Amino acid sequence: MADPGYIVDGVLTDPEAWVALFSTTLTSDTANITFTSTNDGQVGDFSQYMDLVMICYIRAAAVANTRTCYLSINGSSTNADYETQQLYGNGSAVTAAAVSSNYWFNTMIADNSTANAFSVAITTFFDVNSGKYKSWVVQSASDMDGSGEVFLGAGSFLKQEPITSIKFYEDSSQGLKDKTRIDLFGILPRMVS
Repeated sequence: MADPGYIVDGVLTDPEAWVALFSTTLTSDTANITFTSTNDGQVGDFSQYMDLVMICYIRAAAVANTRTCYLSINGSSTNADYETQQLYGNGSAVTAAAVSSNYWFNTMIADNSTANAFSVAITTFFDVNSGKYKSWVVQSASDMDGSGEVFLGAGSFLKQEPITSIKFYEDSSQGLKDKTRIDLFGILPRMVS
C-alpha cells in the first residue's frame, strides 16, 4: 500500500494542515450526498484527522422557497442522538432555539427562490476520532432575492464512536438540486516545533 502524499519516506511532513478528501458536484437532482471514510490509511481515511471541514454550495430541488438540510452521522437517524443550538435572522427577525431530538443542519434555498442561487455553509466537525461526544459548528447564508437568511448553529452527536460517515439530505423526497457541491477536508495536527 502506497503512503499518502503528506508522508515522505515514512515521515509525516508538515505542508498544509488541510487535506482535500472528497468533492462532489451533482449533475442531476439527487436524494443525498454521503461521505464515508475509506478506512485504508490513505487520504480518505477519517481516522487520521483531528477535525473535518465541509464547504457546501447547496440548493433543494423542492418547489418551495426554502427547505431544511439534515445530516446523519454514522448512519444514525435516531432523533435522540443529536442536539443543536441555533441562531438565525432574516433582516427583520432573529430567532434562537435549542433543538433536541432533531438533526436539523441548516436552511437552504429551494426551487422557488432566485434562479441559479445557492446557499453556502461552512461546517467544522471537531475531534472526530475522540472518545467523547462529537460536535460541530455551522455558518450559512442564503440570499433569496433580498429576503435571505443567515444562520449560526452548533450541534452534538451524542455518541462516543469516531465519525466514519456524514450524509446530507433534504427534508422532502425531492432531494438536493443539480449543481449542488460539497467539499470535505481533513485537518491534520500541525507538526510545528
